[in-house]
Amino acid sequence: MLAMNSAFFILAFCAGAAIATQANINGQLAAGLGGNTIVAALISFVIGTLILASIAVARGGLLLALAAIPSQSLWKFAGGFLGAGFIFSTTLLAPRIGLTNLLVLVIAGQLFASITIDHFGLLNSVLRPVSLIKFCGALLLLAGVALTLFGDRLLGLFARVS
Repeated sequence: MLAMNSAFFILAFCAGAAIATQANINGQLAAGLGGNTIVAALISFVIGTLILASIAVARGGLLLALAAIPSQSLWKFAGGFLGAGFIFSTTLLAPRIGLTNLLVLVIAGQLFASITIDHFGLLNSVLRPVSLIKFCGALLLLAGVALTLFGDRLLGLFARVS
């Protein structure tokens, strides 16, 4: 069990690294396309769609899964909208606010949204009440976000006062 959890933790870490890399690559693609962030995000999604379609066909069961689509609640398709918004936002923002600023804000947003979803069992998720220690960890992460975003300015202020 520990080995499986470790593998999942490593995979999650690698997914985070991929998000940072993807945001930078998509921003560079947009710049190469004359600043067209929509087209860059679209190209990213088309390539991802082709890769996922190839894997789905290779694994089998695609037709059975596709047949179940009409029985799904409409809200379950919001993931595509949110994913497109995320890819577009990272493509737009990475070159404008910097990759580090972008990603500390993305991570903070993800953390606080996930704590809320877990704690209240929103969107049919498993109810996982947030403990005080986990909440304190989220606050520490928020402090890290603040230091990342404003730390240089704070140091400058302290240097002037000294």
